[in-house]
Amino acid sequence: MDTDTQERLPQPGSPAAEWIAFDHTVRRTSYWSYTSPVETPDAVKLCHPNGRIREAALRAPSPLLVELVAIRCADWVPAVRKRARRALAAALAEDATGTLSRLTPLVVRLGRREQGAWALERFEDVLDGDHDLLGELRGSADPQTRRFAARLTLRAGLLDVRERARLAAGEPDPVTGGLWTDGALAALAADGPDDEAVDALLGGHGPMVRSAGVTALRGAGRTAEAAGHLDDRSGLVRACARWVLRQGGGDPYSVCRERLADPARVTPYAVTGFAECARREDAPLLRALLEHSSGQVRAAAVAGLRLLDSTDIGLLRRLLDDPSAAVAREAARSLSASAGLLPVDWLMARIAPERPPHTRRAAYRLLFARGGVAGLRASVELLTDRDPALRTIAGQRVQSLWSPYRAPDLPARDPEVGALLDRCTHLFSGHVMRQMRSGLGLPTAPAPADAY
Repeated sequence: MDTDTQERLPQPGSPAAEWIAFDHTVRRTSYWSYTSPVETPDAVKLCHPNGRIREAALRAPSPLLVELVAIRCADWVPAVRKRARRALAAALAEDATGTLSRLTPLVVRLGRREQGAWALERFEDVLDGDHDLLGELRGSADPQTRRFAARLTLRAGLLDVRERARLAAGEPDPVTGGLWTDGALAALAADGPDDEAVDALLGGHGPMVRSAGVTALRGAGRTAEAAGHLDDRSGLVRACARWVLRQGGGDPYSVCRERLADPARVTPYAVTGFAECARREDAPLLRALLEHSSGQVRAAAVAGLRLLDSTDIGLLRRLLDDPSAAVAREAARSLSASAGLLPVDWLMARIAPERPPHTRRAAYRLLFARGGVAGLRASVELLTDRDPALRTIAGQRVQSLWSPYRAPDLPARDPEVGALLDRCTHLFSGHVMRQMRSGLGLPTAPAPADAY
């Protein structure tokens, strides 16, 4: 066994991905072509490409790494699978808690293989209804293990509605959080309202959890409280809050509008929440917020005006020079559909090196949205820019001009286009550049003699 392969052997307790990668690497290494299996440690023989050697390694009297034994339980050779499964069953019988804690992350991943269901089913049988073992797996650092434990816990009917809600609220993994949320909602539907569970959901980490808590306010007879969630950071939660408030006879529009009355207490999400239920005649209220001291509030107001389809080109033009990057970005997004109405020279001046980076990016977005020579000219200008992000974006956008299914949005037989394409030949193969120039009616350089 070479030193490099030895160094790759994971240690007990290593992440499941490392064991799978080790097995994959060893089976495909050229090392086996010149090394006798007799000289190879049993742990590595378990990964040998020859099924007979893998099976022989499983008969070794010395203790084997159970992680590799678990992998062999999903082996494509029946004899190897049979012996590996016998060894894993013995490990479960001897120390169920230790084996489950150590192998569950790996077995869950192996369960997706064609022959991987056996080990997963054995683990499910051992865990069925075992509150302590499931509790340990629910606290695993591995998200897929927590999902597995959550499904088994809910299937066994363990934990009451409050415990499920608390687990949903604190779960960072969206999939696992969704499982606990569905379990909590099912318990609420079966057993009736529980204020403590609803409060836990309302304080959840993920938007799906909080939206479930807001929706549950209706069943708990607390629809008025939905008003407090109309300015949540999640659009899903805000939508649920509006629905619940209406179900209780409230008016989300009035509540949201009232929250903008005091500029000193306005928040960005309050502005967004108002825009989502506002009318076009409310545009002046949002325009007034473009003078707010907070850049995030100004940006939310720009986005809100876009929701209302209220685009004042003259007003938005000056916001490209706003000191807030968020405002400039939202202004460029709002102006994209009207980019052809903006002066090219005015936009080109805003991609100059002395301008703030966010202003340059917003102006470049609009120049490219214009298309034609203006967009190509700006892109080529930025290919050598000192800002690496702008260089990358410019290169990608120049490359996007070419498609075998459509002609570039550029005028034919234009000398300036030819000169600009000469400055970006490094972005295309010689074949593509010749096709592009030919399609635009531009002269093409002769191919080198060794090109054929």
